[in-house]
Amino acid sequence: DSVFFRDGVRRIDFVLSYVDDFNKEWEKKWERRKEFESNLQKAGLELETEDKKESEDGKIYFVKIHAPWEVLITYAEVLNIKVPIKENDIPSTMENPLDCMLTPFRLPEKVMHPEPDYFTAPFSKDKQELYLINDENTFFSPSMRNRIVNYILTRCPYGTEEGKKKFGIKRLLNNGTYSAAYPLHDCQYWKKANDPNCDNERYTLYMEWARFLRFYKEQPLDLIRKYYGEKIGIYFAWLGFYTEMLFFAAVVGLICFLYGLFTMDENMSSKEICDPAIGGEIIMCPLCDRDCDYWRLNTTCESSQYSHLFDNVATVFFAIFMGIWVTLFLEFWKRRQARLKYEWDLVDFEEEQQQLQLRPEYEAKCTQKKKNPVTQEMEPYLPLTSQAVRFCISGTTVLFWVSLIIASMIAVIVYRLAVYAAFASLMENIETLQPIRGLLTPQLATSVTASCLNFVIIMILNFIYERIAIWITDMEIPRTHMEYENRLTMKMFLFQFVNYYSSCFYVAFFKGKFVGYPGAYTYMFNSWRNEECDPAGCLIELTTQLTIVMAGKQIWGNIQEAIVPWICNWWGRRKARNNPENLYSRWEQDHDLQTFGALGLFYEYLEMVIQFGFITLFVASFPLAPLLALMNNILEIRVDSWKLTTQYRRPVAAKAHSIGVWQEILNGMAILSVVTNAFIVAFTSDMIPRLVYYYAYSENEESPMSGYINNSLSVFLISDFPDRNKPKMVRDNFVICRLVYRDYRYPPDHERRYLHSMHFWHILAAKLAFIIIMEHVVFIVKFFVAWMIPDVPADVKAKIKREKYLTQKILHEYELEKLKERL
Repeated sequence: DSVFFRDGVRRIDFVLSYVDDFNKEWEKKWERRKEFESNLQKAGLELETEDKKESEDGKIYFVKIHAPWEVLITYAEVLNIKVPIKENDIPSTMENPLDCMLTPFRLPEKVMHPEPDYFTAPFSKDKQELYLINDENTFFSPSMRNRIVNYILTRCPYGTEEGKKKFGIKRLLNNGTYSAAYPLHDCQYWKKANDPNCDNERYTLYMEWARFLRFYKEQPLDLIRKYYGEKIGIYFAWLGFYTEMLFFAAVVGLICFLYGLFTMDENMSSKEICDPAIGGEIIMCPLCDRDCDYWRLNTTCESSQYSHLFDNVATVFFAIFMGIWVTLFLEFWKRRQARLKYEWDLVDFEEEQQQLQLRPEYEAKCTQKKKNPVTQEMEPYLPLTSQAVRFCISGTTVLFWVSLIIASMIAVIVYRLAVYAAFASLMENIETLQPIRGLLTPQLATSVTASCLNFVIIMILNFIYERIAIWITDMEIPRTHMEYENRLTMKMFLFQFVNYYSSCFYVAFFKGKFVGYPGAYTYMFNSWRNEECDPAGCLIELTTQLTIVMAGKQIWGNIQEAIVPWICNWWGRRKARNNPENLYSRWEQDHDLQTFGALGLFYEYLEMVIQFGFITLFVASFPLAPLLALMNNILEIRVDSWKLTTQYRRPVAAKAHSIGVWQEILNGMAILSVVTNAFIVAFTSDMIPRLVYYYAYSENEESPMSGYINNSLSVFLISDFPDRNKPKMVRDNFVICRLVYRDYRYPPDHERRYLHSMHFWHILAAKLAFIIIMEHVVFIVKFFVAWMIPDVPADVKAKIKREKYLTQKILHEYELEKLKERL
């Protein structure tokens, strides 16, 4: 279980594996490997090959790579790696008096801060005596070493084919020359290594972080950063902070839900619907053409009561609260990020450094060269005409697939319209369904089945889109890794945004809004009558849609993330279990694990950002959404840490000083959420019609909301029904029926019969006024809060200035000493 060469001194920084498959390509692969490994040795790396006879299956060769001191210091300077020059003498900030209350959630100091805090400076070969180099073998951490070796591997040539210079381990992995390339974990996750020189950080991470029973403990971010690199560290820092902030949203959402629960009995609307003397006497128009009969309003008694859980005064408060919460979350995250940037030596790390590092694929595919205005060196470039053609193909493909999503949503709408009539007819005509008819209305039955169908379609389309988005982005040949990731992020987010949210947007803003009235119903494709909302409102259906899609996605995501890698690893290790443990080497154990991949974090961020959309864009319809998200995220942190520590090979360490383009996406969703929630309260909720009735149309001073239901349902004369809409069988003799949805039309005896009444226009004006007022209030508070909270804390600013001053002073004194020596 060693992480050293056979001599027990040189550390294994990277491992390459390959299988000798004697096919027609065998000789070409052998030549490539020979040239590649020769060039690696010329670059200064040391190699040691384990013969296939030594492997547990007798088929795989392992090439172990060690980077000696000279190579490390050369590339540390190239990559601008910061190293310690002096122990930090800035006193830590004052202890919080409430810290004693947080003691149960704390981890041991040795786990939280595995190394002292230093002032650092970019490494320079010429100034080695300036740095705190106690031991050359441990000066560069294993994550720094594997980052340096990976940089060499991605740029090492392996020959010329078809007149082009070929290089990079990624191409060799793609063409099957090597089967895997990975750095090693330092020990088993369930026990410490026998070798005293091993750090055992993986074991510590598993015991203190990656077990679900530690869900209430803080995360050891410094140790995560040290072991996996800053890019993975910043993801877990963001996920942990997001989960902490969700706690406050979940508590307020739960209070709003409980308010709805405790005031259910006081809701005058549902009282009138359930009252046999009121709701029992109101005859409703048929729910579908020909097959449906007239029905009484009190059959929707239970659904109207449940609707009050989510459609009450607290809904408006919670929508405004979430608009402010999302601003606080993003602003406080900027401050947390600034603190991490300082603590993790990323203050001077700018993406421009990565901009100068071209992707090997870009260098390989771009044969033409031009001078870089920054470096003044000749480098490959993609001609403008080629870029334009690729972007046109890319844009057309994206539009096509987005159109396909919309087409699939329309197909689900057609399904809703087609089965709605069937459900309505079944529930009216089948006696055995009568007991559940009050709870499961045709609208709700349609909504539940359509939501489940929609979720299945979403999952299928997601599987296809991932591959399409990667193919499109590869075709564009982005210049740098950051550019590649940003382009892929925007495409995948656009796909998933339309895929996950389109059905919710339909229910929230389109369903029940363009229905018409008897004799002038609106039909889709001239065949299916447009859906009507439940008499209790469309909000309960939006809640159903949101719950099924959000909860289904989270459950499916956790199954995919935890169970699938575990099964794959269990299947891959089944042969190795027959051999003694001492013959199962560290590189073989890691070879049998899953690959995290360059896009591993990308999928994690995408999953969380889509969840963020659910709890912000549509939260007015479902105050419990933040609570669902909180419970999921508590599990998500431990699932992600467990799979990374136990089920995946150690990822190559990478630097990142922020969450990148995701920050802009979150900002965009935060602004959009204010608009969507204002529209949900105004147009989907029944809040504004009730308020207009309360203040303008109520005639009962003692009970202002009494008579609301009767007032809101328009009257239609049954004799005016055209043959297309008239029921086949009429069991009773009714003269009038009422429209299911709130449409506010003049009665049949009015000179402007069936046209919208003044009441309708008053409500519409109130809705528009509410949207304008709510948006302006929330946006003003948002911008004021954002202005009030500085992005970088004052103490961090002072520390950055102090460190810069001391670093310059140390470097200046060093230069003076060198000058004196020369004189």
